[in-house]
Amino acid sequence: MQLAELKTYIKDVPDFPKAGIVFKDISPLLASAKARNTATQLLAAPFENNRVDIVLGIESRGFLFGLPLANILNAQFVMVRKPGKLPGKLITKEYVLEYGTDVLELQAMAIKSGDHVLLHDDVLATGGTAAAAISLVEQCGGVVVGASFLIELSFLNGSTNCRDTPVHSILKY
Repeated sequence: MQLAELKTYIKDVPDFPKAGIVFKDISPLLASAKARNTATQLLAAPFENNRVDIVLGIESRGFLFGLPLANILNAQFVMVRKPGKLPGKLITKEYVLEYGTDVLELQAMAIKSGDHVLLHDDVLATGGTAAAAISLVEQCGGVVVGASFLIELSFLNGSTNCRDTPVHSILKY
């Protein structure tokens, strides 16, 4: 399956979650085993020969491809979640979204000093969520080796908020 064909599985939903935003719905891609498998392989390809100890899936759609990426890369899978979703001692980071602010939480012992971490989320928009996740990894002493995204909204320049982290996105708009 080619990238152009993979893009046909992404549907635009105007004015969601609020007026003026065009939401990229990945539900049709998730419903197709062929498209889902192709996307997972394309997301993993640049990292298969690198050291990746942990794939960090960002709440919540980052879990959908984050876990299969961890399987392909033979890595642990760790979740970054919204407040109140994880037990135990947590570290938190507040960040700015394209339409508000939010907070991410990570279990304090999930990443150890020196762990090589690949971030994954479904969409890279302004980069605020990715920057917050990078900050959490660094607070733990982890090394961010890359950030992968199913979709990148290039016109929002979110990769600039990822600092020096290599960004890999398979579908760009």
